[in-house]
Amino acid sequence: MFYPDSFRLTTPTPREILIERDFDATPSLVFDAFTKPELVRRWLLGPPGWTMPVCDIDLRPGGAYRYVWTKEGVKDMGMGGVFREIVPARRIVATELFDDAWYPGEALNTTEFIPDGPRTKVRITVLYQSQEARDIASRSGMEHGMAAGFNRLEELIASM
Repeated sequence: MFYPDSFRLTTPTPREILIERDFDATPSLVFDAFTKPELVRRWLLGPPGWTMPVCDIDLRPGGAYRYVWTKEGVKDMGMGGVFREIVPARRIVATELFDDAWYPGEALNTTEFIPDGPRTKVRITVLYQSQEARDIASRSGMEHGMAAGFNRLEELIASM
């Protein structure tokens, strides 16, 4: 797995995981890649072999989203949530709940798109309901899946 220097996953508080990665694109372009189903399906896949046949996004406060991933020989993985805040090209706040959650409770994701010259820093803060939930999530291998997805996102952005 390729981890660029800008990819970081840390635990800044007992209930949070912070994921950061820089991209060579404007905040608007990266925001689109996070919010347009036809783009999300191309990069938010985790490790190789997964596809996303369901990618529904109602991008507005109070709107819902739903993702379902499939891989041959593995049980489908589904999750969704509700958007609480949308600031185009700046910030998305949404709940997160997996169909078959491996951690207890719902999480709250805050995704920020921070301009940095010709680049954009994506900062995702995941707030869990407890330290136990955060610790379970951090041991799940999410780092590898996120790194793989972000590598695909970098390739997608370069092709646009």
